[in-house]
Amino acid sequence: MQTHTCRSYLFVPANRIDRVAKAHAAGPHAVIVDLEDAVAPADKAAARDAAVQGLPGTEPVFVRVNGPETEWFEEDLKMCAALRVRGLIVPKAETPEQLRHAATRMQPEAVVLPLIETARGFANAPLLCEVPGVQRLVFGSIDFQLDLDITGEGEELLYFRSGLVLASRIACIQSPVDGVTVDINDPERVRADTLRGKRLGFGGKLCIHPKQVAVVNQCFEPTPEEIAWARRIVDAANAAKGAAVAVDGKMVDRPVLVKAERLLADVGH
Repeated sequence: MQTHTCRSYLFVPANRIDRVAKAHAAGPHAVIVDLEDAVAPADKAAARDAAVQGLPGTEPVFVRVNGPETEWFEEDLKMCAALRVRGLIVPKAETPEQLRHAATRMQPEAVVLPLIETARGFANAPLLCEVPGVQRLVFGSIDFQLDLDITGEGEELLYFRSGLVLASRIACIQSPVDGVTVDINDPERVRADTLRGKRLGFGGKLCIHPKQVAVVNQCFEPTPEEIAWARRIVDAANAAKGAAVAVDGKMVDRPVLVKAERLLADVGH
């Protein structure tokens, strides 16, 4: 199983498989070929055929298959196994049985990312995290609002976002991936949404357009000020040799030191 953490995931419609190379060039940490929402029901088989023809030879991708309750699910799994995809995005994930079935159909190195889009999926999130092969949860915030009849993307979803972060931490899997920002022409909205997710403990975000990728990546990178702060904390703690120490007028206790050490480790310092 892959251990590095992807920060940005960029969707590409499966019926526009020619865009995969361009998507990779935009700099996301992962590309998702979408067989579900981006493809009309009448075009599902043709989109799957296009993926079979166009994906071999490209960088490994994730694939969002159609949901477990649809007529296309099994054929989608068969295609993904044959192509040795990087990972599987399972929409409307609700039960461990669905994920176990999907995982057993994949190559051993492929990971599974359950897309939490329903009340039942959220309620079962702790169980979904425990399924072998599950790397992290993904929040399908748009469909989730529809399922629960929620109007609003901010504080209205705070409880649910925090719940996914908590379930992920308890299960010791990677931090979850936040949902899309539907406005593709407002980079500041993308920035605000990404930083909100980061503050809540999310570790990545879905993107629906290449122009969103750079903003998302930047938001998850520590700023020069944050790196300098972490270096001051670590240097002061090392110099104190276990004694109490203050930096910038604030006491440095163990959690502050660990946070600084993690930040420096993430950037290779």
